[in-house]
Amino acid sequence: MDVFLVPIGGDRYELYCEVPDTAPEPDAAAAGGFFHRLKARFHEVVAEAERERRLAAADRPRRGWLGRLRARAMRLVAESIAEQRLLWHLRGQANASLLHPDDVDGLHAIGVLRKQLGRDYDKHQFWLIFDSVCLLLSFLLVPIPGPNLLFYYFAFRVVGHYFSLRGARQGLNVTTWRTEPRAPLTELRQAIGLDPASREQHVNDIALRLQLEHLATFFRRTAIT
Repeated sequence: MDVFLVPIGGDRYELYCEVPDTAPEPDAAAAGGFFHRLKARFHEVVAEAERERRLAAADRPRRGWLGRLRARAMRLVAESIAEQRLLWHLRGQANASLLHPDDVDGLHAIGVLRKQLGRDYDKHQFWLIFDSVCLLLSFLLVPIPGPNLLFYYFAFRVVGHYFSLRGARQGLNVTTWRTEPRAPLTELRQAIGLDPASREQHVNDIALRLQLEHLATFFRRTAIT
């Protein structure tokens, strides 16, 4: 697994990776019971959201208002998935590569990685506890006729934060990291100060050289906006 240390201004960085558009595989450790069913439903929603994200960039028949509303909801789910994808796929990684700008020392890059994973661990631990309590409270709405939307919402969040927590813990305590300097990542730092048109062209060129399909969108969201 390749993880990229992307400069977003000054001495600030974000971790980034690209993986196939598939949901994480279910764990054998949770092979039954209520939480297993939550995870199974989670995988279905993730797969559907990923399909919708792909369709959004392609030609497709016009939809009614209900179809457009549903498509928008799925795209929002896909955006949430993108923010946690790295941690989800880090869960099963015993070895990984950290690709960093070549003007950054490898030890410093590892320090930045560990600091980011530590923040991620604390954040997802907090939200896992919070959303688990909300999920339990949502059972109070079961007697009300109709779908329990709050239950499905918090169930999705609980499973997502659980996966992210495990990924951050894996990256901190288990994964063996190998550092590799990459000159194009250093060029990304320089691209921040360019005018919008030049920056867009430059970032797209860097993404092509690194063979990262969605890097330009990620960089625009984190470093520019």
